[in-house]
Amino acid sequence: MSLDEFFCIGVPVTLGSHRFEPEEIKAFARKYDPQVFHTDEEAAKSSVFGGLCASGWHTAATWMKYNLETRMETEGTRWTGPGALPEFGPSPGFKNLKWLKPVYAGETVTFTRTALAHRPLGARPGWRLLTLRSEAFDSTGDKVIEFESAVLVKVG
Repeated sequence: MSLDEFFCIGVPVTLGSHRFEPEEIKAFARKYDPQVFHTDEEAAKSSVFGGLCASGWHTAATWMKYNLETRMETEGTRWTGPGALPEFGPSPGFKNLKWLKPVYAGETVTFTRTALAHRPLGARPGWRLLTLRSEAFDSTGDKVIEFESAVLVKVG
């Protein structure tokens, strides 16, 4: 098995779906993003969004939760290549984060990732950088968030 096969390069993977309930939205927002359209249902009605919606950070954090729950080895792809099972490490970051559409209270969002490529890290022998396209879609199929992310993977 190649690393491309193990990482499912180019294959969109559904990580899971989450329903954003009003109380969860407000609790997250009170702690991390206390803007009125995230914390107060009545006040949100007269906001630019016209209703209570999840913080974009809440949506991104939920993507991360589902991403970690759906590691490569849990997707039915078992490592049969040379050496030990690749070990996932930390992420060096993300870029091009876009919140494309509000996630309103009661909406169910489906999270996905697509592995795009991987390359060796010259400064870290035995490690590779795996790049991902990270997305989420609402119940109508509209994309609500997208970003490019990366993760370090120990191979060998």
